[in-house]
Amino acid sequence: MNTTLKRFDRQFGIHVLNGLSIGILVALIPGALLGELAKALLPYFSPAQHIIDSTALAMRLLPMVIGVAVAMQFKATPIEATSIGLATVVGSGVASRTETAGYLFVGTGDVINAGLTAAVATALVIWLGNRFKTYTVLVIPTLIIVGAGGIGVLTYPFVTKITATIGQVITHFTVLQPVLMGIALAVTFSVLIVSPLSTVGIATAISLSGVAAGAANLGVCAAGFGLAIAGWQANSRGTSIAHFLGSPKIQMANFIRNPIMILPVMCSAAVLGGLAGVLGIQGTPFSAGFGMSGLIGPINALHLMAGGWTWINISLVFGLFIVLPVILCLLFHQLFRRFRPWTNHEQYRLDFD
Repeated sequence: MNTTLKRFDRQFGIHVLNGLSIGILVALIPGALLGELAKALLPYFSPAQHIIDSTALAMRLLPMVIGVAVAMQFKATPIEATSIGLATVVGSGVASRTETAGYLFVGTGDVINAGLTAAVATALVIWLGNRFKTYTVLVIPTLIIVGAGGIGVLTYPFVTKITATIGQVITHFTVLQPVLMGIALAVTFSVLIVSPLSTVGIATAISLSGVAAGAANLGVCAAGFGLAIAGWQANSRGTSIAHFLGSPKIQMANFIRNPIMILPVMCSAAVLGGLAGVLGIQGTPFSAGFGMSGLIGPINALHLMAGGWTWINISLVFGLFIVLPVILCLLFHQLFRRFRPWTNHEQYRLDFD
């Protein structure tokens, strides 16, 4: 590894979080961009199944991508990087043994435990350094995959309890009056989407549906558009667009470093969540954590609206999921910068070079 990073300094955690963000971006964006479109085309265009299969497989391999992305933050060698990637797969929980001695890949694994496993594997690689010299190719993969991956397997049951506990707290919001429920859920999901926690995982774990899921989805929309707008001057156009077409989770490292940056987004989410309660915007457990990503949120909202795909419903969904989030985010970011200069565009800068 690069000698300038052969130490456990305060930047270690930031490098791990940056790797997490990049891994999530690379593995999930293809499905977010093409998944729903391919499903819609499938009845008329059979090759669309290849798109569905390819993007689904990429999502299943998220832990591997996270491990390699984290390793690259530390300038790891190919042997080190691939070993860290494989250890992350082992510790993520994405694969489970079947009765036929095979493995079943389900979901994307636990992102928090994947990040923890990647961090342990990277720390172990740094600690080992060049001690094994010519035997590195034999020793490093074995120690990292079995050792760090094994630690990930041990921590997995405890780490997943974090998601379960937060899910139980969120469940209490669903019994509130619809507008209050919408506000609480939208604000909560606007924060969760930039944390290591999986919004989709939490939503599906507690079977979040109906107006509760619709409000949660609008909270994610607020985060996607809000963070894109806040960092528009600091980031490239492609990176900015990736916030709402992909996932705002790419801002995770910046958020953990400076949580106050999310305040304008939370205000936008509160307004959108309240409107979800008033207008009865609905969703499903699967769509609740996606926002605009892959158009999953808007499409499911339209499916569940009375009358379905009418021009009135399409206009309403377009306004709530796109127009209003942009207007609200512009408004609140300007207010925060003018009257309470707590945020500036540099806090939202992303560098994926």
